[in-house]
Amino acid sequence: MSPPLLKLGAVLSTMAMISNWMSQTLPSLVGLNTTKLTTSDTLTQISPKEGWQVYSSAQDPDGRCICTVVAPEQNLCSRDAKSRQLRQLLEKVQNMSQSIEVLNLRTQRDFQYVLKMETQMKGLKAKFRQIEDDRKTLMTKHFQELKEKMDELLPLIPVLEQYKTDAKLITQFKEEIRNLSAVLTGIQEEIGAYDYEELHQRVLSLETRLRDCMKKLTCGKLMKITGPVTVKISGTRFGAWMTDPLASEKNNRVWYMDSYTNNKIVREYKSMADFVSGAESRTYNLPFKWAGTNHVVYNGSLYFNKYQSNIIIKYSFDTGRVLAQRSLEYAGFHNVYPYTWGGFSDIDLMADEIGLWAVYATNQNAGNIVISQLNQDTLEVMKSWNTGYPKRSAGESFMICGTLYVTNSHLTGAKVYYSYSTKTSTYEYTDIPFHNQYFHISMLDYNARDRALYAWNNGHQVLFNVTLFHIIKTEDDT
Repeated sequence: MSPPLLKLGAVLSTMAMISNWMSQTLPSLVGLNTTKLTTSDTLTQISPKEGWQVYSSAQDPDGRCICTVVAPEQNLCSRDAKSRQLRQLLEKVQNMSQSIEVLNLRTQRDFQYVLKMETQMKGLKAKFRQIEDDRKTLMTKHFQELKEKMDELLPLIPVLEQYKTDAKLITQFKEEIRNLSAVLTGIQEEIGAYDYEELHQRVLSLETRLRDCMKKLTCGKLMKITGPVTVKISGTRFGAWMTDPLASEKNNRVWYMDSYTNNKIVREYKSMADFVSGAESRTYNLPFKWAGTNHVVYNGSLYFNKYQSNIIIKYSFDTGRVLAQRSLEYAGFHNVYPYTWGGFSDIDLMADEIGLWAVYATNQNAGNIVISQLNQDTLEVMKSWNTGYPKRSAGESFMICGTLYVTNSHLTGAKVYYSYSTKTSTYEYTDIPFHNQYFHISMLDYNARDRALYAWNNGHQVLFNVTLFHIIKTEDDT
């Protein structure tokens, strides 16, 4: 092959590599395909969390603001993950722009050479036509030489046309890269206009104001139960699991008590993640067996009903000692007044925003539920309320803001059927359904810190979310 053709072959090879590189690299860079950009650092995608939400708002007859507020799950934000991605993307674009510029200069140089070739070819073609018209007057040898040279040049005509198209495409890519670089630079400048520390302080200030607003909320009234979310499947059909509602935000220990009798072992996990994975941090051997599944952890201590008695035990996890024990006067025990599922669930210990409670039944109250508020240190009964709801007809119950909510079944079709307010000493019948997914609930307790119901559902540890109706206190309220 002659030297012009060799050089053109090199140009074609270069163009093939350019086209291949452009087709693979540029679309992903400018968003023409669905391939996601990646970086050398693995970025953990954090699912968006729900923020502070006001479910409804209105005014009561006295003009006070009424709203339903749901607090979000505490979350950490990545300081500069998105900014770092943007910065790395911009650097890639700038590098691409430089490479395109070098490629463009080389292309323009080769393009000028091809244009000269085109002129020569057109001239040769014209001469060849002239020779064809008067070929009888020329020597056969000269005619043959021209014919061979023309045969060599003819394949260059479609190549030249393709080269023109590729040169235009490179110019177009160059312009698109320039535009994209300008857009990214503008975005970076816009983001840089906001100081991260300033934004962080504004977020903290807003969070503080929202928490101050939450402190003005009166105790809420249960409006809805959603879920459940299955956390784990473990243990027997009956049991209890819980966290401490008075623990600090950094303390997320979980306690696990399998079975409703003939057991003294409490398992502790440092976090919910450890609980799910089964990584125990500590095991406690209680001095007494417990009865039922209605225990509660409150302010670092475990409160439970001693087996075959109406005695309440306060056990400290920190010291491993019994701090207090007291008999709950007249309270039935050992399946005298259990919930409908049995299991020695006569005495139900629970905690809410107000404090520590015991729910049980007595002969004096004809087997109906008695609510007693307890002193968390001495276990002394501070005040009691006699309800008219038979304990044996209750599936399970729990306290929220001083109001007892009673479910009508531990099996399918469960709902909150009855409530009793200790603040007004009044009751009402309600209709708040919830999904009994695994058909047998043997433990259901409210946690004020999490605003959730912890449940043991047929060997499944599940969580229910609750929606509360709050009234914001004004300065005029006493």
